[in-house]
Amino acid sequence: MALNIPTRALVDVGSKLGEGVLWDAQRKVVWFVDIKQHRLWHYDPANGSNAMAEAPGQIGWALPAEGGLLLCGLQDGLYTFDPETQVFEKLMDVPGEPAHNRLNDACTDPWGRVWFGSMDDAEEQASGRFYVFDKGEIRAAGPDGISITNGPAVSAQGDRIYFTDTVAQKIMVADLSAEGVGEARPFVDTGALFPDAYPDGPIVDAEDHVWTGLYMGSRVARFSPDGKLVAEVEFNARDITKMCLGGEDFRTAYVTTATKNLEPDQFAQFPDAGSLLTFDAPVAGFATTRVKLG
Repeated sequence: MALNIPTRALVDVGSKLGEGVLWDAQRKVVWFVDIKQHRLWHYDPANGSNAMAEAPGQIGWALPAEGGLLLCGLQDGLYTFDPETQVFEKLMDVPGEPAHNRLNDACTDPWGRVWFGSMDDAEEQASGRFYVFDKGEIRAAGPDGISITNGPAVSAQGDRIYFTDTVAQKIMVADLSAEGVGEARPFVDTGALFPDAYPDGPIVDAEDHVWTGLYMGSRVARFSPDGKLVAEVEFNARDITKMCLGGEDFRTAYVTTATKNLEPDQFAQFPDAGSLLTFDAPVAGFATTRVKLG
């Protein structure tokens, strides 16, 4: 089941909570965030360079949008970020979100909508839920009553969307269309397979399989469309948060990691913790749709 694939660290950015890794097919760079250190990173594989912008708060994700901007999810709402000027601008609040919540993970669908989740920053209360940003408006959509949301992730065709309840160790799936989202149903109980690890950020590949990072699991896992575990890739880092598939052929995997729950004496055991990691994937990803801001 475990694939014998070499993995390596691309750049050690010392992430406390690396997340939101995404391949920008237009710019040909990787975007990712460090939530706890308020950092938006981008890595350029053409020359190996990386650069960082300071966000005005905890930043959960950044998605390429129309007009050359990025749409970002911060603790207090949605922001735009201009890579040319390096300026963040507040776009809107998320209606009804309590002050102790923050935004955590997101994706786009083929219609340019953004699906994202909120969570209790203290990771205690079940105050998180999922939303969709559509034509400049935000509405609740998908499961609620979750302490740590992750995903969503949408298939290339836009017919399925996956929601993760990290603490419950469950991934759910719902039908999706241009009209909206259906009722979420069970997809995978990762706790039955990895009892000591927690499903983190999911993605879907070009073969409609789902990959998920496994926090405290030192690996990513790949599941078939019917929820069967078909592959694992292991790393020299314990807390794996999310991966994306990018590069010219969409077969280069980029993986974010975290260190916030590691004890000082554990860093020697997990030398790649806090780094952006990579491996050559056995399957391709696909280009994601840019966010439609209005």
